[in-house]
Amino acid sequence: MDVTFGGATGDLAHAYVREILHPAILHHSVRVWLLADHLGRQQDLKGAEREALAVACLFHDSGTAAPHDGAQRFEVEGADAARAFLSEHGWPDDLGQQVWEAVALHTSPGIAERMGTLPRLVRLAVLADFGRTDLLGTEGRTELTEALERFPRLDIEAALADAVVAQALRNPQKAPPSSWPGGLLAAHLADSDRTGGGNPAF
Repeated sequence: MDVTFGGATGDLAHAYVREILHPAILHHSVRVWLLADHLGRQQDLKGAEREALAVACLFHDSGTAAPHDGAQRFEVEGADAARAFLSEHGWPDDLGQQVWEAVALHTSPGIAERMGTLPRLVRLAVLADFGRTDLLGTEGRTELTEALERFPRLDIEAALADAVVAQALRNPQKAPPSSWPGGLLAAHLADSDRTGGGNPAF
């Protein structure tokens, strides 16, 4: 089964992030799309909103990539990149804002779930990819599992934590203490000689 991303802009978004993301983070981003689309279809999500969801999923960790390693937290940099991408392709500002919120808030538990359809679906899909499969229901699970298996995890937990921490070590302002990047950075600094086992704050 070929993976499609909701439409032409979604396919272009995939082509773009494929060139800039670490392979493990790219696979995770595609899996998040597959999971979010699975959840979205249960809510009859269609058309432009479905394609916007694909862009949000594909860009949700794009702030870890070198072209988007700016002064802000990786979530915000990724959100800015996603909104700029949609603007360049002529998308309306309201959908661009929804995508921005979905990307910027995906590490904000209890907030993303209350900010509308796209933030909620991206947040739930991220949780599902990191183990909360209870969120997915039972319908269509066989097809979903087969699609996910095409994109191995490639030690995503280590790859993502390492990318976020590396940015924060270069610029600590990217990891405020109360944020998810801040937690990863603090855990790393508390035991910077750790070998194996991953970042305990992940």
